[in-house]
Amino acid sequence: MRFVPQIPSSFAPGSWFPFAPVTLRWEGRLHPEWPAAVRRGLAVHAIDLPGEAPVEEALAALHAALAPDFLILPAARPQNREGGFRLLGQLETLLEATSGRGVKLALRIEGGAEAEVVELLRQARAEAVGYCWHPGTADAEALADRLWCGVCEPGSDLQALQKLGYRWDMALPATEPDLFRAQAAALEAAHPAVLFPAEMPATALGRPVVPDDSVVFGRHLEREGGHA
Repeated sequence: MRFVPQIPSSFAPGSWFPFAPVTLRWEGRLHPEWPAAVRRGLAVHAIDLPGEAPVEEALAALHAALAPDFLILPAARPQNREGGFRLLGQLETLLEATSGRGVKLALRIEGGAEAEVVELLRQARAEAVGYCWHPGTADAEALADRLWCGVCEPGSDLQALQKLGYRWDMALPATEPDLFRAQAAALEAAHPAVLFPAEMPATALGRPVVPDDSVVFGRHLEREGGHA
């Protein structure tokens, strides 16, 4: 996986060009230099929203014309049917707002609520919504079908993701370029890249995976230190 900096949206973008793409942690205020930086090639991988007012925050982020690949929204455990309908209504509004923009929605689900939220989306046939792993994720395997992005911390244990074969961008909160470089290097050393998951998934995109008997994968390639 590739580690990318997650920067507060109020920070100036100038010193982060060498680390593109980057992610932004939305603070309700965007440094005025960001739109010009994006036009100059500083790609924004994702915008991570705090969630106090997810629809309004997401619409403001979209209005900023930063062309992110993902909008990441927090999702708490629905306490009742009303809470579930509220979440689905927010997602419907944002799916309409992002239609044609090339932006995908990813939920950062409260730890321990993965199964409930995934089942809610399955019942609503919300296949266009994916998931964002974070250090509080309790069941990464439940999200594996549509695990599109992630955010970690220095020293995070990412072995569960390695077992799933996750190899996409992983955001690391950053405030100083040199500190980010050192922390990302430590994470890369602790979690070398993987080519295949340790165990092939039983489902993909909500459908059963039918094994091909003519193709055989080893469980993993053993390397020094036990990494796959």
